[in-house]
Amino acid sequence: MEYSHSDTDLIKQPIGYWSWAAHKAVITRTRTALAEIGTTQPQWWVLAQVARADTPKTRTEVARILQDYLEFGLESMNSEIDRTIAQDWITEDTEGRLGLTDAGKAFYDKAAALQDELWAERHADVSDEEYLITLKVLQRFIHNTGGRAWHH
Repeated sequence: MEYSHSDTDLIKQPIGYWSWAAHKAVITRTRTALAEIGTTQPQWWVLAQVARADTPKTRTEVARILQDYLEFGLESMNSEIDRTIAQDWITEDTEGRLGLTDAGKAFYDKAAALQDELWAERHADVSDEEYLITLKVLQRFIHNTGGRAWHH
């Protein structure tokens, strides 16, 4: 791969720009790919939370976990849960517990396979060691600037 600058010049480059550019590229690619199979990234988050739960989670639990993802917000998350229910991918019982439908399981499997393909695409020529270092450095930048971030 050809880099934008020499190593000497890269050291002087602003992390804010490059982290933003990486964010934009990854999110755009992910959202475009998910749209091609008929879903949104927030609907994928909902499906994944419901499909991977050891015990059924309530709407409130799922919305609270996901509300800070990309600053999506609680109200928007509840709307996406409603849309996911309307797609017949999940159900909600009288206590607010969410469950996967048969159609939801099939769609989850399809979307999960796509996410695996996207993961492999993003990680091409990036070793596990480089990825680990990158995440640790980004977390240090967040800490050093007084920010907070946490992913399940």
